[in-house]
Amino acid sequence: MSKTETSSGFSRRGFLTAGAGAVAVTAMGGWTPVYALPLRAAGSLDTGSAGGATLPAPPDFPADIDLAQQAYQNWSKEIMLDATWTATPKNSAEVVRLTNWAHSVGYTLRPRGAMHGWTPLTVVNGASVDKVILVDTTKHLNGVVVNAAGSPATVTAGPGATLDAITSALQDKGLGWANLPAPGVLTIAGCLAVDAHGAALPAAGQSTQPGHTYGSLSNLVTSLTAVVWNGTEYAERSFSRNDPKIRPLLTALGRTFITSVTMQAGPNFRMRCQSITDIKWQELFGAKGASGRTFQSYVESNGGVEAIWYPFTEKPWLKVWSVSPNKPSGSKEVNAPYNYPFSDNLPEVITDLLGKMNSGAPGIAPLFGQTMYTTTVAGLAATNSSDIWGWSKDIQFYIKATTLRLTEGGGAVITSRENIGQVIHDFAVWFNERIEFYKSKGQYPLNGPVEIRCCGLDQQADLKVPTAGPPTISAMRPRPDHPEWDTAIWLNVLGVPETPGMFAFYREMEQWMRSHYTGADYTFRPEWSKGWAFGPELPYTDGAIISGALPQSYREGVPAGDNWDTAVAAFNEFDPHKVYSNSFMDQLLP
Repeated sequence: MSKTETSSGFSRRGFLTAGAGAVAVTAMGGWTPVYALPLRAAGSLDTGSAGGATLPAPPDFPADIDLAQQAYQNWSKEIMLDATWTATPKNSAEVVRLTNWAHSVGYTLRPRGAMHGWTPLTVVNGASVDKVILVDTTKHLNGVVVNAAGSPATVTAGPGATLDAITSALQDKGLGWANLPAPGVLTIAGCLAVDAHGAALPAAGQSTQPGHTYGSLSNLVTSLTAVVWNGTEYAERSFSRNDPKIRPLLTALGRTFITSVTMQAGPNFRMRCQSITDIKWQELFGAKGASGRTFQSYVESNGGVEAIWYPFTEKPWLKVWSVSPNKPSGSKEVNAPYNYPFSDNLPEVITDLLGKMNSGAPGIAPLFGQTMYTTTVAGLAATNSSDIWGWSKDIQFYIKATTLRLTEGGGAVITSRENIGQVIHDFAVWFNERIEFYKSKGQYPLNGPVEIRCCGLDQQADLKVPTAGPPTISAMRPRPDHPEWDTAIWLNVLGVPETPGMFAFYREMEQWMRSHYTGADYTFRPEWSKGWAFGPELPYTDGAIISGALPQSYREGVPAGDNWDTAVAAFNEFDPHKVYSNSFMDQLLP
């Protein structure tokens, strides 16, 4: 059978382009498969496949829950399924019934949100989907209710509510969040599954305002409701933040189904974001204590900082965020997010270069990087967006569904704030040496930018409700044996999918990071939503990391009664029949 055929003979191209097409951009900037082949014809109670569906009908599927055959693809389009059954429950009661049905017939369920991810935590490329049902949370399970008068103020949301929708509702009540991921299309349950975060830190001397956190979004949860096994059947169960059993669920990697979450919020505030493109990387990524315009100096004076370093260029695109109650002179006021259209809608010259690299001309990588840089500089000038000011969400959201979709590898270095410069310097020097080495051999395994960001850890002092502790397996979990470690430094490198040698380079990089960032000053953890455990040819295939080094990073320096092993035990307690699992998760979380 060819790679473009399903087991039923229906071609990938045929399914993906059938009817109105397989994907559409939504009003909120997201995307979702839109061409669906329903299980039952309209008005029919027939449980056989209808409407052209090519998959066998699930046995005795609940008659009143919508089910349709759809395609699936993740953000980088590296995990693509020609067709899967996708259920669309209308409420949490239907989720419970769907779960008990799946248990009774030996099916598994995978919650599906925005599909903005890289990892095989939802579905596994190449694995059988004969007994898998994706559960769309975005259509109906997306309610948002703000309690601005509470103490603390909170927002309660369904699993499919997007960050765009939640922060808009918060903003209407004068509330917000200090640390947001760049894509507002993400669903809240997806964010909590992988401890989503932004690029936010307080400036030197700036305190964390009540209701906010500079750690992960998981650290804002005050309570949640999930579908769990009660000894007889699956049922909803609510967990408060002071219940120790909630802690594994705060970063559960999709090993549960959250039906509702309540999160604290703080007073909204105005922010400024300045873009700087004239600092050479050698100065910007200066070592600890270096003089000049260094990454660390911008953190100290402003707070949030991100560097995007295009390949084979000298000057990164630096974004500097700061809290700014009043509009600075010269700043452009914005009233909506996504203020860098030049990076969301690439000009033809860049897409042409991408096409050539994918057509066997990897040596174009230096020109591609230089073109991306010049496009950024020109785009900032043309849109007057090098210095913008507005409400927190409008300044922090900047990645749309039309942004260039690349593979990512890297992870988080957990350390003290004073080490930011040294961590970044060491990585930049290593990375530059390695890409120049491969360039000298005529090889270009990496052709996307380096992204460097920082944020805080999941500090329990940020919680305004009684808490049993931080999320058990959040990358931003503090280490009790190193109370001075207060910062997560995110080091990621992007590449065009199918670039020759890319995964081997990621493997080399990951091995270097794990060996270099260790000891008394640092520890290294994966960024759950990105690439990790790289084998020579594919990510998520290094068994020694999956079963050894990675779990060990959640055993070191934390209590034995609250570590990786207790999280795995909790997942198996709440879902002993592994209805919410897949073949990869069975390996990662046995």
